[in-house]
Amino acid sequence: MKSDKNETAYKKKHSDNQEDNVYIVIPAYNEEENIKNVIEEWYEVVEKIGNSSKLVVIDDGSKDNTFEIMKECAKSKPNFIVKTKENSGHGPTLLYGYNYVIEEGAKYIFQTDSDGQTTSKEFWNFWEQRKDYDMVIGHRNDRKDGIARKIVTKILKLVIKICFGVTVTDANTPFRLMKADSLKAQLKYIPKDYYLSNVLISVLFEKEKLKVKYIPITFKPRQGGKNSINIKKILKIRIQSVKDFIKINKNINSKDNEKIEV
Repeated sequence: MKSDKNETAYKKKHSDNQEDNVYIVIPAYNEEENIKNVIEEWYEVVEKIGNSSKLVVIDDGSKDNTFEIMKECAKSKPNFIVKTKENSGHGPTLLYGYNYVIEEGAKYIFQTDSDGQTTSKEFWNFWEQRKDYDMVIGHRNDRKDGIARKIVTKILKLVIKICFGVTVTDANTPFRLMKADSLKAQLKYIPKDYYLSNVLISVLFEKEKLKVKYIPITFKPRQGGKNSINIKKILKIRIQSVKDFIKINKNINSKDNEKIEV
């Protein structure tokens, strides 16, 4: 009898562990100076977790050697998935990646960027809390990439409050761990080409009153290369986003709509 109980406990534990895989999604555009180090760093996380976990990097039509470096790295990394697509921007590339890994069987999805501004050492605190929250997301309370971006983040927080009526601590942080099922339920509301997809995901999680936890993270300066989006472009996007947010909020509040149109 004792042996049967131990076997049952082992099978349950084994089954639970099998469910605890993570697919790490990283978009990349013209990151030849950073991409190898980023792949090496985050692949270690995938290897430690195991259970069919994968690192998925999506090249967004880079014009430099980013994709070639990715393919070379993949030769020695069986759990590294290399994807490429026509250039469409950060938001649509994320949506492409999220939908892909959900179809592949991800149980948990972690997203970060390819510029080296985040550190994998801080991932493990997030991972330990995965079962308690639908999303654990980083809070860049001391970001090191310039005062202008800090101001833009604060403006975005205010705009979200006005347009959606919810408070989101840091809506666009590229350091978030999500339950795949929780994310899948929200993706149907987001247009496939939406450029602020992570922002809208954060808003939807709050409006649906899902369990979300914010944890302060380190946010370093860009580790190499040049950011493809400057402050002028960011401000232009934010101005357009106000118009989109107002329309999106109406659609979210309408139970007859299955997908947002912008």
